[in-house]
Amino acid sequence: MTIADTVDDSGTAKGPRERAVPGVIVVYSGLAPVLRALPLTHGKLVVGRDEGGLPDDERLSRRHAEIAWDGQRWSVRDLGSRNGTNVNGARIEGTVTLDEPRVVRVGRTLMLPREDIRLFLGEQVVVEDELVVGPIARRVHLRIAQIASADENLLITGETGSGKEHAAHVFHARGPAAKGPLVTVNCATIPEGVAERLLFGARKGAYSGAENADGYVVAANNGVLFLDEVGELELDVQAKLLRLLETREVTPLGETRSRKVALRFCFATHRDLRRAVAEGRFREDLYHRIEQPHVHLPPLRDRREEIPWLLARALHRVSPELSMHASFVEACIHRGWSGNVRELLQHARAAGHAAMAEGERCVLHTHLDANAGLGGDERRSEPGPETPKSVSRESIERALQAESGNVAAAARGLGLHRTQLYRLLKRFGLAPPREE
Repeated sequence: MTIADTVDDSGTAKGPRERAVPGVIVVYSGLAPVLRALPLTHGKLVVGRDEGGLPDDERLSRRHAEIAWDGQRWSVRDLGSRNGTNVNGARIEGTVTLDEPRVVRVGRTLMLPREDIRLFLGEQVVVEDELVVGPIARRVHLRIAQIASADENLLITGETGSGKEHAAHVFHARGPAAKGPLVTVNCATIPEGVAERLLFGARKGAYSGAENADGYVVAANNGVLFLDEVGELELDVQAKLLRLLETREVTPLGETRSRKVALRFCFATHRDLRRAVAEGRFREDLYHRIEQPHVHLPPLRDRREEIPWLLARALHRVSPELSMHASFVEACIHRGWSGNVRELLQHARAAGHAAMAEGERCVLHTHLDANAGLGGDERRSEPGPETPKSVSRESIERALQAESGNVAAAARGLGLHRTQLYRLLKRFGLAPPREE
């Protein structure tokens, strides 16, 4: 049985003889990313300083909140905590029940409820340079390594920004062609009419101004040719690609003799190639030639446990002095990010620059663009993290008391910028106990 047989695209473990283990995944605590899987006991988990096995968090009450799963729906209940409980970025009162709560915040700790946490038990997030690989992505990479070692070609599918190029690097590094070159070609960026020349090469005199050029196929000889967005190739080029796959021979434009090449192919696309075949935009015979082996990269919204680590790396690139507030991480986890990792990193860096422009060293959710990570429908309907209108006088008084009157610290605890908190203090007729 392979990894592909036991893990679905969302990272949920499958097994006919094993029962799912519902629980929560702790992904952020104490101003830093973490990864800790906590199973429910008899369908419930009480979290707090004295309960639930959470990392140290001084903003937790001893018994802060209860999270429960009845096999159909989740419920989250605040147990009268000092600093409150957030679900999907909004402060709750009493108990809320949802089909799928994306993120729960207690104190400065963020948790992801999951119907099955077996894939996360005892696992870690691996950070290498700018690359973040969580348990779900790691199992996909393991499947890719298995295919690579079997000396097969590979088709990778996944949304834009989901990590297809890195997956191609894994395929290259773990196969017999690892010592050879990896040549990457983005087919979507090739101008119309030049793909054949760029891929297969040309000889002097083949057309006006032509000079001898070998092309990408020859450049990848004894290595791997990675054709990203292969579905964008023109149909006549697809025909030549099919012949290359079947004969392992390349014929440059203007040449009469073919040249043998020894290389492996990695294809990637964010399109539905079956639909492209039905619409006449992709050759059916080529599709059947490349469709297997195949791996699908889950989108970032199905591996949200990686988000705090990605944010930390992005902000560190802006400035090593930057930290991130739980409200910022919470907002990023809650959003859909149709552009996946690429979009997240772009907006995280922008938020870091916005914080520094205000003289802040802690990035709050207010530094994140209001529409970042939201599709058109989400922009109209998605509730964001707690806004000043939803902050009560009582919650402000509790926050100020907890921080001994420090307005900046109280604002961070409420997930606000300090200027927002000053406006609320004025609205409620409250005077800050002391200035910072």
